[in-house]
Amino acid sequence: MGIIKKIKSQVSMEYMLIMGFAALMTLPLLLIYYSYSADSGDSVAVSQAIQIARKIADSSESVYYLGKPSQTTLKLSFPDRIQSTNLSNREVVFRMKTSSGTSDIVQVSAVNLSGSLPTSQGIHVITIKADEGYVQITSN
Repeated sequence: MGIIKKIKSQVSMEYMLIMGFAALMTLPLLLIYYSYSADSGDSVAVSQAIQIARKIADSSESVYYLGKPSQTTLKLSFPDRIQSTNLSNREVVFRMKTSSGTSDIVQVSAVNLSGSLPTSQGIHVITIKADEGYVQITSN
């Protein structure tokens, strides 16, 4: 009977060592995965904001140079990490919340811009309309 108890306890101890080693190897992998996924989410959101700002600036210039009655609409998908938006003078500014803090996305336009942009995530319809000396931007 003594030998059987010794073998059972040895098997139990080996099993516990194997499970402990597996847990120790899994923990760093989970940390690496979490860090990578947070960074990739930040880069996707920032890239979307840059693309949106460029489209707005480019469309504003096109509409402005066509003249006063001109207007266009854009259907844009806004990311979830936008804290605030600002259209001032000749700049489209997005303030983004990232894992490393906040960052500003700025796109400069050749024309004066006025209006407001949404900050909520999702698809928004943006209307860009030429006016005397500036471009009016609104969201529906």
